[in-house]
Amino acid sequence: MKSGMSSRRLGLIDDHIERNYIDTGKFTGSLVGIYRKGRLVHDSTMGLMDRERKKPVEWDTVFRIFSMTKPVTSVALMMLFEKGLIQLDDPVYRYIPSFRKLEVYVSGVDGSFETRAPDRSLTIKDLLSHQSGFTYDFLKENEIDAAYSSRGIGSATQKDLASLIDSLSDLPLLFSPGDRWNYSVSTDVCGHLVELISGQSLDTFFYENIFEPLGMSDTGFYVPAVDIPRFSANYLYNLNGLPKLLDDPLKSRFIKRPSFLSGGGGLVSTAEDYLSFCRMILGGGQLNGNRILSRKTIDLMSANHLTGGVDLAEVASGRWSETSYQGMGFGLGFSVVKDPSMTLVPGSVGELAWGGMANTAFWIDPLEDMAVVFMTQLVPSGIYNIRRELRTLVYSAIED
Repeated sequence: MKSGMSSRRLGLIDDHIERNYIDTGKFTGSLVGIYRKGRLVHDSTMGLMDRERKKPVEWDTVFRIFSMTKPVTSVALMMLFEKGLIQLDDPVYRYIPSFRKLEVYVSGVDGSFETRAPDRSLTIKDLLSHQSGFTYDFLKENEIDAAYSSRGIGSATQKDLASLIDSLSDLPLLFSPGDRWNYSVSTDVCGHLVELISGQSLDTFFYENIFEPLGMSDTGFYVPAVDIPRFSANYLYNLNGLPKLLDDPLKSRFIKRPSFLSGGGGLVSTAEDYLSFCRMILGGGQLNGNRILSRKTIDLMSANHLTGGVDLAEVASGRWSETSYQGMGFGLGFSVVKDPSMTLVPGSVGELAWGGMANTAFWIDPLEDMAVVFMTQLVPSGIYNIRRELRTLVYSAIED
């Protein structure tokens, strides 16, 4: 037994993934890392990081983590909060004047939108908790989503964070801030705020204040040339067979520094690096003597910030991945478990989590002193139930 976990049952995690995902070709390769009670209790690699070159997944394989970037950006913004440079209820237009004119969508299509004034101003808390009224181009559920798509808002083709702000200033919000929850480019706006307030580029701020202190040497907005041999390929779900190659690591846009530093989805990382980030959160804001945030700020981020203390089932527009909204709240950068019995999977009150577009995922459980990172590279997320299955398998291995 390792740190209160059954070695035999931990082995069932790999058996399940290999039998149901690797051997069937659903995933080309995957990795699971579990940290509990001060130790790495499970680190398994399965399948291939690059099917075309027959390269196996290794512990130091570099993955595109996409939206697992969001908690990092949220931590960065909260570091400025701790310095007294911002307040959560600050109107965002104080820092981005063009946002003073934001209105709310009523009807119409791009070019002839009917709008109204918002009930209140957009705040920094709204951005961190996805209650801003912004959206994403890929959601494709309404005319605002369509406008984002046609204008390339938030996509990898966006010139830079300043151009994102200009684009957002010209479109209405989907709803009045605080009224609902909608997954969005909000965290990219948070990244722009980090740059404005700190006076540093987002990648420099991340490196100096988070990555270097935490020893996250393989995390950044691109893969340096020396590390490209460790960079995984990315695959696209294929209804009629094996996943198709989507992004060749030797030709990827991730092998050079981008001009658009996406705080919402731009990072690459390794399992070990991201576990270090999770361990910092688990440690109340510090790791190995390096303090990133205070324990009380972590507590604040871990609270449910949805208006009225409701769960996502009551206020969310659409869905993300395969996770049920019931019993789930949202904090400042993470989902937060309110009631495990309503989520219908094992877990703990206060568990923090999120995932990425290529089916990567993590969760942090302070009650069990545990952090879990899952890596693979298959777009889009939510095709399979792996995140819920993995929770059940991991919690089933706990004996003490």
